[in-house]
Amino acid sequence: MNERYIDPHDRKAIRTAPMFSALPPEALDALLAQSDLQLRPRRTTLSEQDEPATACYLVLDGWVKLFRMTVGGDEVVVGVFARGDCIAEVPCLTGGAYPVSGETVTDARLLLVRTSVVSSMMRERPEIAMAIVSSTFRHLHALVAQVEQLKAHTGAQRVAEFLLELCDAQKGACTITLPYDKSLIAGRLGMQPPSLSRAFNKLEEVGVKISQNQAEVADVARLRDYMLEDRSAPWRRSLARLAWGSTLSCSVGSSLLPGGTACRASARLGLRLVRSVTST
Repeated sequence: MNERYIDPHDRKAIRTAPMFSALPPEALDALLAQSDLQLRPRRTTLSEQDEPATACYLVLDGWVKLFRMTVGGDEVVVGVFARGDCIAEVPCLTGGAYPVSGETVTDARLLLVRTSVVSSMMRERPEIAMAIVSSTFRHLHALVAQVEQLKAHTGAQRVAEFLLELCDAQKGACTITLPYDKSLIAGRLGMQPPSLSRAFNKLEEVGVKISQNQAEVADVARLRDYMLEDRSAPWRRSLARLAWGSTLSCSVGSSLLPGGTACRASARLGLRLVRSVTST
Protein backbone atom coordinates (compact mmCIF):
# COMPACT_ATOMS: atom_id res chain seq x y z
CA MET A 1 0.00 0.00 0.00
CA ASN A 2 1.27 3.46 -0.85
CA GLU A 3 1.98 5.29 2.40
CA ARG A 4 0.97 8.67 0.97
CA TYR A 5 -2.66 7.64 1.54
CA ILE A 6 -2.10 7.12 5.27
CA ASP A 7 -2.03 10.48 7.01
CA PRO A 8 -1.11 10.88 10.71
CA HIS A 9 -4.80 10.93 11.66
CA ASP A 10 -5.33 7.55 9.97
CA ARG A 11 -2.17 6.10 11.45
CA LYS A 12 -3.37 7.05 14.93
CA ALA A 13 -6.64 5.18 14.33
CA ILE A 14 -4.72 2.15 13.07
CA ARG A 15 -2.26 2.23 15.96
CA THR A 16 -5.03 2.36 18.59
CA ALA A 17 -7.08 -0.48 17.05
CA PRO A 18 -6.80 -3.65 19.22
CA MET A 19 -5.58 -5.75 16.30
CA PHE A 20 -2.62 -3.40 15.69
CA SER A 21 -1.95 -1.71 19.03
CA ALA A 22 0.39 -4.41 20.38
CA LEU A 23 2.49 -4.66 17.22
CA PRO A 24 6.00 -3.21 17.21
CA PRO A 25 6.45 -0.42 14.63
CA GLU A 26 8.36 -2.59 12.15
CA ALA A 27 5.66 -5.31 12.23
CA LEU A 28 2.94 -2.72 11.71
CA ASP A 29 4.81 -1.18 8.78
CA ALA A 30 5.25 -4.62 7.20
CA LEU A 31 1.54 -5.38 7.57
CA LEU A 32 0.46 -2.01 6.17
CA ALA A 33 2.76 -2.44 3.19
CA GLN A 34 0.76 -5.52 2.17
CA SER A 35 -2.69 -4.06 2.91
CA ASP A 36 -5.07 -2.04 0.74
CA LEU A 37 -6.85 1.22 1.43
CA GLN A 38 -10.33 1.06 -0.10
CA LEU A 39 -13.16 3.50 -0.65
CA ARG A 40 -16.49 1.68 -0.61
CA PRO A 41 -19.87 3.31 -1.37
CA ARG A 42 -22.94 2.82 0.80
CA ARG A 43 -24.52 -0.66 0.74
CA THR A 44 -21.37 -2.42 -0.48
CA THR A 45 -21.14 -6.06 0.62
CA LEU A 46 -17.86 -6.78 2.42
CA SER A 47 -18.47 -10.35 3.52
CA GLU A 48 -21.09 -13.06 3.13
CA GLN A 49 -22.22 -15.27 5.98
CA ASP A 50 -20.71 -18.78 5.81
CA GLU A 51 -18.38 -17.85 2.92
CA PRO A 52 -14.62 -18.48 3.33
CA ALA A 53 -12.92 -15.57 5.07
CA THR A 54 -10.54 -13.91 2.61
CA ALA A 55 -9.87 -10.62 4.42
CA CYS A 56 -10.48 -8.57 7.52
CA TYR A 57 -11.09 -4.83 7.70
CA LEU A 58 -10.31 -1.80 9.80
CA VAL A 59 -12.82 1.04 9.52
CA LEU A 60 -11.14 4.41 8.95
CA ASP A 61 -14.25 6.42 8.10
CA GLY A 62 -17.96 5.67 7.83
CA TRP A 63 -20.12 2.93 9.32
CA VAL A 64 -20.28 -0.83 8.69
CA LYS A 65 -22.93 -3.26 9.94
CA LEU A 66 -22.54 -6.96 10.67
CA PHE A 67 -25.66 -9.08 10.50
CA ARG A 68 -27.04 -12.59 10.19
CA MET A 69 -30.05 -13.84 8.25
CA THR A 70 -32.51 -16.04 10.11
CA VAL A 71 -34.18 -19.13 8.62
CA GLY A 72 -37.27 -17.00 8.13
CA GLY A 73 -35.34 -14.44 6.10
CA ASP A 74 -35.16 -11.73 8.77
CA GLU A 75 -32.03 -9.65 9.25
CA VAL A 76 -30.56 -9.64 12.76
CA VAL A 77 -28.04 -6.84 13.33
CA VAL A 78 -25.07 -8.11 15.34
CA GLY A 79 -23.28 -4.77 15.53
CA VAL A 80 -22.54 -1.47 13.83
CA PHE A 81 -18.90 -0.38 13.66
CA ALA A 82 -17.16 2.94 13.13
CA ARG A 83 -13.69 4.45 12.91
CA GLY A 84 -11.03 2.37 14.67
CA ASP A 85 -13.07 -0.85 14.77
CA CYS A 86 -11.76 -4.14 13.38
CA ILE A 87 -14.06 -6.48 11.47
CA ALA A 88 -13.66 -10.22 10.77
CA GLU A 89 -10.20 -10.58 12.27
CA VAL A 90 -11.14 -13.85 14.02
CA PRO A 91 -11.79 -15.80 10.78
CA CYS A 92 -8.44 -14.47 9.57
CA LEU A 93 -6.80 -16.09 12.60
CA THR A 94 -8.63 -19.41 12.33
CA GLY A 95 -8.89 -19.61 8.56
CA GLY A 96 -12.60 -20.35 8.82
CA ALA A 97 -15.76 -18.89 7.32
CA TYR A 98 -17.39 -15.55 8.03
CA PRO A 99 -19.94 -16.07 10.85
CA VAL A 100 -21.84 -12.96 9.75
CA SER A 101 -22.33 -10.80 6.69
CA GLY A 102 -20.85 -7.32 6.48
CA GLU A 103 -22.11 -4.27 4.60
CA THR A 104 -21.31 -0.56 4.54
CA VAL A 105 -24.22 1.59 5.71
CA THR A 106 -22.52 4.83 4.63
CA ASP A 107 -19.70 5.62 2.26
CA ALA A 108 -16.65 4.18 3.98
CA ARG A 109 -12.85 4.17 3.93
CA LEU A 110 -11.47 0.79 4.92
CA LEU A 111 -8.10 -0.82 5.43
CA LEU A 112 -8.31 -4.32 3.92
CA VAL A 113 -5.91 -6.96 5.26
CA ARG A 114 -5.94 -10.28 3.39
CA THR A 115 -6.14 -13.55 5.28
CA SER A 116 -3.16 -14.93 3.36
CA VAL A 117 -1.04 -11.98 4.51
CA VAL A 118 -2.08 -12.43 8.13
CA SER A 119 -1.36 -16.18 8.04
CA SER A 120 2.05 -15.66 6.48
CA MET A 121 3.06 -12.95 8.92
CA MET A 122 1.83 -14.92 11.95
CA ARG A 123 4.42 -17.60 11.18
CA GLU A 124 7.14 -14.99 11.16
CA ARG A 125 5.76 -12.73 13.90
CA PRO A 126 3.71 -14.55 16.58
CA GLU A 127 2.84 -11.20 18.16
CA ILE A 128 0.31 -10.67 15.36
CA ALA A 129 -1.64 -13.72 16.56
CA MET A 130 -1.62 -12.34 20.11
CA ALA A 131 -2.87 -8.99 18.82
CA ILE A 132 -5.80 -10.70 17.09
CA VAL A 133 -6.62 -12.63 20.26
CA SER A 134 -6.66 -9.32 22.14
CA SER A 135 -9.08 -7.90 19.60
CA THR A 136 -11.25 -11.00 19.97
CA PHE A 137 -11.57 -10.45 23.71
CA ARG A 138 -12.62 -6.87 23.05
CA HIS A 139 -15.43 -8.09 20.81
CA LEU A 140 -16.42 -10.65 23.43
CA HIS A 141 -16.65 -7.99 26.13
CA ALA A 142 -18.74 -5.83 23.80
CA LEU A 143 -21.15 -8.72 23.21
CA VAL A 144 -21.43 -9.34 26.96
CA ALA A 145 -22.22 -5.65 27.47
CA GLN A 146 -24.81 -5.85 24.69
CA VAL A 147 -26.54 -8.82 26.36
CA GLU A 148 -26.49 -6.98 29.69
CA GLN A 149 -28.02 -3.94 28.02
CA LEU A 150 -30.82 -6.01 26.51
CA LYS A 151 -31.54 -7.74 29.83
CA ALA A 152 -31.17 -4.86 32.27
CA HIS A 153 -32.36 -1.79 30.36
CA THR A 154 -35.71 -0.78 28.98
CA GLY A 155 -36.02 0.16 25.31
CA ALA A 156 -35.94 3.87 26.14
CA GLN A 157 -32.81 3.39 28.28
CA ARG A 158 -31.06 1.58 25.42
CA VAL A 159 -31.87 4.49 23.11
CA ALA A 160 -30.61 6.92 25.75
CA GLU A 161 -27.30 5.03 25.98
CA PHE A 162 -27.01 5.06 22.18
CA LEU A 163 -27.48 8.85 22.11
CA LEU A 164 -24.98 9.36 24.93
CA GLU A 165 -22.35 7.38 23.00
CA LEU A 166 -22.73 9.89 20.16
CA CYS A 167 -22.72 12.96 22.39
CA ASP A 168 -19.53 15.00 22.77
CA ALA A 169 -20.59 16.91 25.88
CA GLN A 170 -20.59 15.57 29.45
CA LYS A 171 -23.15 18.09 30.68
CA GLY A 172 -25.45 20.79 29.37
CA ALA A 173 -27.23 20.67 26.02
CA CYS A 174 -26.11 18.67 23.00
CA THR A 175 -27.27 18.28 19.39
CA ILE A 176 -26.64 14.88 17.80
CA THR A 177 -26.83 13.85 14.15
CA LEU A 178 -28.09 10.29 13.90
CA PRO A 179 -25.38 8.42 11.95
CA TYR A 180 -27.69 6.10 10.00
CA ASP A 181 -31.36 5.41 9.39
CA LYS A 182 -33.74 4.66 12.24
CA SER A 183 -34.52 1.12 11.11
CA LEU A 184 -30.84 0.22 11.56
CA ILE A 185 -30.74 1.97 14.94
CA ALA A 186 -33.69 -0.17 15.98
CA GLY A 187 -31.93 -3.33 14.77
CA ARG A 188 -28.74 -2.47 16.59
CA LEU A 189 -30.65 -1.95 19.83
CA GLY A 190 -32.67 -5.15 19.52
CA MET A 191 -35.93 -3.33 18.82
CA GLN A 192 -38.60 -3.07 16.15
CA PRO A 193 -39.05 0.36 14.46
CA PRO A 194 -42.41 1.01 16.21
CA SER A 195 -40.74 0.30 19.58
CA LEU A 196 -37.98 2.76 18.69
CA SER A 197 -40.58 5.45 17.96
CA ARG A 198 -42.22 4.82 21.33
CA ALA A 199 -38.82 5.02 23.02
CA PHE A 200 -38.11 8.38 21.35
CA ASN A 201 -41.49 9.64 22.60
CA LYS A 202 -40.68 8.37 26.11
CA LEU A 203 -37.38 10.28 26.10
CA GLU A 204 -39.23 13.55 25.59
CA GLU A 205 -39.93 13.32 29.34
CA VAL A 206 -36.20 13.78 30.01
CA GLY A 207 -35.64 16.55 27.49
CA VAL A 208 -34.89 14.72 24.21
CA LYS A 209 -36.47 15.93 20.98
CA ILE A 210 -36.10 14.04 17.68
CA SER A 211 -36.51 15.85 14.36
CA GLN A 212 -35.65 13.96 11.18
CA ASN A 213 -32.04 12.81 11.72
CA GLN A 214 -31.31 15.23 14.58
CA ALA A 215 -31.62 14.63 18.31
CA GLU A 216 -31.59 17.58 20.68
CA VAL A 217 -30.67 16.73 24.26
CA ALA A 218 -31.58 19.47 26.72
CA ASP A 219 -29.48 18.10 29.60
CA VAL A 220 -26.87 15.38 29.06
CA ALA A 221 -26.48 14.69 32.79
CA ARG A 222 -30.23 14.20 33.18
CA LEU A 223 -30.29 11.78 30.24
CA ARG A 224 -27.37 9.84 31.75
CA ASP A 225 -29.15 9.58 35.09
CA TYR A 226 -32.20 8.21 33.30
CA MET A 227 -30.07 5.67 31.42
CA LEU A 228 -28.45 4.45 34.66
CA GLU A 229 -31.73 4.22 36.57
CA ASP A 230 -32.75 0.76 37.80
CA ARG A 231 -35.37 -0.46 35.33
CA SER A 232 -37.57 -1.48 38.30
CA ALA A 233 -37.57 2.04 39.73
CA PRO A 234 -40.68 3.26 37.82
CA TRP A 235 -42.52 0.09 38.87
CA ARG A 236 -41.52 0.58 42.48
CA ARG A 237 -42.65 4.21 42.43
CA SER A 238 -46.01 3.24 40.94
CA LEU A 239 -46.43 0.48 43.51
CA ALA A 240 -45.55 2.89 46.30
CA ARG A 241 -48.14 5.41 45.05
CA LEU A 242 -50.75 2.64 44.86
CA ALA A 243 -49.93 1.39 48.35
CA TRP A 244 -49.92 4.92 49.77
CA GLY A 245 -53.28 5.67 48.19
CA SER A 246 -54.73 2.46 49.62
CA THR A 247 -53.29 3.32 53.02
CA LEU A 248 -54.86 6.78 53.05
CA SER A 249 -58.19 5.41 51.89
CA CYS A 250 -58.26 2.73 54.57
CA SER A 251 -57.07 5.15 57.25
CA VAL A 252 -59.91 7.54 56.45
CA GLY A 253 -62.38 4.65 56.22
CA SER A 254 -61.35 3.20 59.55
CA SER A 255 -61.82 6.56 61.27
CA LEU A 256 -65.33 7.05 59.87
CA LEU A 257 -66.74 3.52 59.96
CA PRO A 258 -67.29 1.34 63.02
CA GLY A 259 -65.41 -1.94 63.23
CA GLY A 260 -62.61 -0.83 60.90
CA THR A 261 -60.09 -3.34 62.28
CA ALA A 262 -59.50 -5.07 58.95
CA CYS A 263 -59.02 -1.77 57.15
CA ARG A 264 -56.60 -0.55 59.84
CA ALA A 265 -54.61 -3.74 59.37
CA SER A 266 -54.60 -3.10 55.62
CA ALA A 267 -53.40 0.43 56.28
CA ARG A 268 -50.53 -0.86 58.42
CA LEU A 269 -49.64 -3.39 55.68
CA GLY A 270 -49.73 -0.61 53.10
CA LEU A 271 -47.33 1.51 55.15
CA ARG A 272 -44.89 -1.41 55.42
CA LEU A 273 -45.16 -1.91 51.66
CA VAL A 274 -44.45 1.77 51.03
CA ARG A 275 -41.36 1.59 53.23
CA SER A 276 -40.08 -1.61 51.58
CA VAL A 277 -40.46 -0.50 47.95
CA THR A 278 -39.04 2.97 48.57
CA SER A 279 -36.02 1.71 50.50
CA THR A 280 -34.82 -0.75 47.82
